[in-house]
Amino acid sequence: MKRTVVIAACGLSLAGCAGLPSMPSFSMPGFGPATTTIQFESEPAGAEARTSTGQTCRTPCAQAIASNEFTVAFSLNGYQTQTVPVRISSSTEAVDPNTGVAPSPRMVPNPVYVELVANPAPPPAARRRAPPPRQQQPVAQRPAPQQQQPAPAAPAPAPAAAWPPPPSR
Repeated sequence: MKRTVVIAACGLSLAGCAGLPSMPSFSMPGFGPATTTIQFESEPAGAEARTSTGQTCRTPCAQAIASNEFTVAFSLNGYQTQTVPVRISSSTEAVDPNTGVAPSPRMVPNPVYVELVANPAPPPAARRRAPPPRQQQPVAQRPAPQQQQPAPAAPAPAPAAAWPPPPSR
């Protein structure tokens, strides 16, 4: 019976402490990262942001990430793909003297912002130039078969008198 009373008393005392606002939160580092919301932005907007943890969205967007380090690849048709590493960083702020709580680590950078670079266009000459015409190999000419030509006709006889008759003198 004594055990039951002790267990109940401990449970009630812990439940009463949980509602106090001045109590620091209990978290044990090393038991996995906490979920952090990361903003993704790009210029131009509408790029696909794909994290190495497998999440995707179209910019501008936000994702809840539970990882200490990851990368984000931004891709958009007509633009070069860019990859940005994101990591957890300890805060440079001092411990709060009133609560004794150190600021929690944060993800850097947050928001993740990229300016996408357009793919280089092919040179103008390459776009307009038609393929060179195929040159045909000269074909050796065979001599035409010899046909028998008709024998030249006998010259026509010269007229006896010139026409009109020459004028008389």
